[in-house]
Amino acid sequence: MANHPIEALMKTTMESLKDMVDVNTIVGDPVETPDGTVIIPISRVSFGFASGGGEYNIKINNQEEDADTSDKLPFAGGTGAGVSVQPVAFMVVGNGEMKLLPVDQNATMLDNLINFMPKLLDKIQSMGDKKNQSKSKKNSEDKLAEE
Repeated sequence: MANHPIEALMKTTMESLKDMVDVNTIVGDPVETPDGTVIIPISRVSFGFASGGGEYNIKINNQEEDADTSDKLPFAGGTGAGVSVQPVAFMVVGNGEMKLLPVDQNATMLDNLINFMPKLLDKIQSMGDKKNQSKSKKNSEDKLAEE
């Protein structure tokens, strides 16, 4: 049995969607500013797809068609697709830092926590390093005093 016409419509529409939406649509091309800061746009991509069709019955000599003529039925069909690209955030990399700046001004507490986490971890690590340095300094002073 030959391919049904609706298959060709769906295939063409899906190939067109694949050409329109790729990874560079979601994570955009980086833009470098004169001071060396790199800005990368991040977007949300939504798309919808619909397809439909129908065959019309034909009568031959005032009788319903038989199974042999089913491939010759008139067909009407259509497809449609829609794509929405919405900016979500900008990733800013520069001055030894990386920040995620949401486009929505009503950033959630979770967004702020994620942005603050690297600084918090650096501070905790530096506090631990200072504590270890003071312990080792005290131990070496105690050893010198014993000698």
